[in-house]
Amino acid sequence: MIRDGLRTRSLEWAVSRRLATQRLTSPALPSAADAVRTLLAVQAQDAPLATWSLGLRSRRDTHGAVRAEQDAGTFVRTHVLRPTWHYVAAEDLRWLLGLTSATVERGMASRHRQLELDDRTIAASIDAVAQLLSGGHALTRKQLGPLLADRGLPGPGERLAHVLLLAELRGVVCSGPHDGREHTYALLEERLAPDPDPPAERDESLVRLVTRFFHGHGPAGVADLVRWAAVTTREVRRGLDAAGDRLAAAVVEGEEQWFDPAAPPRASRGSRHRGLLLPTFDEVVLSYVRTPFPRVEEHVRGDRRLSPAEVGGGAVVVDGRDVGTWRRIVSPTAVRVRVHVSPAVRDATLEPIHGAAERLASFVGLPLSFDV
Repeated sequence: MIRDGLRTRSLEWAVSRRLATQRLTSPALPSAADAVRTLLAVQAQDAPLATWSLGLRSRRDTHGAVRAEQDAGTFVRTHVLRPTWHYVAAEDLRWLLGLTSATVERGMASRHRQLELDDRTIAASIDAVAQLLSGGHALTRKQLGPLLADRGLPGPGERLAHVLLLAELRGVVCSGPHDGREHTYALLEERLAPDPDPPAERDESLVRLVTRFFHGHGPAGVADLVRWAAVTTREVRRGLDAAGDRLAAAVVEGEEQWFDPAAPPRASRGSRHRGLLLPTFDEVVLSYVRTPFPRVEEHVRGDRRLSPAEVGGGAVVVDGRDVGTWRRIVSPTAVRVRVHVSPAVRDATLEPIHGAAERLASFVGLPLSFDV
């Protein structure tokens, strides 16, 4: 039920404010870690394009600069909030795990039974992983697999992937420095400094989650946070009640949406950022259940939203409207960006889209090959 007295706002208003709040059209944040902190967590299973999401929001304008921050440990890539990868700032990981990981693990129990991962096997495997990583070691999954198999534990394959996911959810491991291009695992307690401000109890964590999510993603609805994290509608409502005037609300498309009243309200980067090539899993693309970007007529996907299977590209957004899709292919000599744009707006949008593709090529550090 929507409360009386709330102002009704347009979807265009909400989208414009989201883009500014997420620092896609307002001044860039100093570091990639600052971008992660602003959003609280950033979905990151498509790691190369997840770094691009951070580059779009920060002054880290190359893939190498973003990855160097991750390797330094200011933020990590791990499983939290849902059974998928996220970037999380070092100081936020422990309390987020404490709030959500038990629910995520319960949701995967049937799959673990199918994989014949019983409690004893899981515990023994996680203990072995901890022993192998102890002393500051960082190992890839390929390196860990044979070492566990030699101990009679789950080796290379899906069972090991789930063991490592559970080790992350239980706060035993997180990402270590990259080994070349490979993701590594390290002991969380060796990798991350102690939490400087741990919540005293679950309700404090809940209020922190609710406030931080809407500060970083708003305007957004309760359903958006329920989908984003392993919390219930009732818990979100309780957190909103406790947040008080730290959050404001408006009605957008018939839904009550919450936002930070002090967040940047409008674009300030000028026409250079009219066009955005946003990854499929970008937080501003994926986070809104009922109020995604408005689409132009004759959109190449009709009414269908981007599928999680469509990695390697995403949505083309110009002036706050979804005008098409894009995909990138990286070779040793160039990055090829192919866009599919609605014929209704093609002539008016090609210049800002090409500018967005040039920024992506610069981020990757390769010449651009651009196809429409």
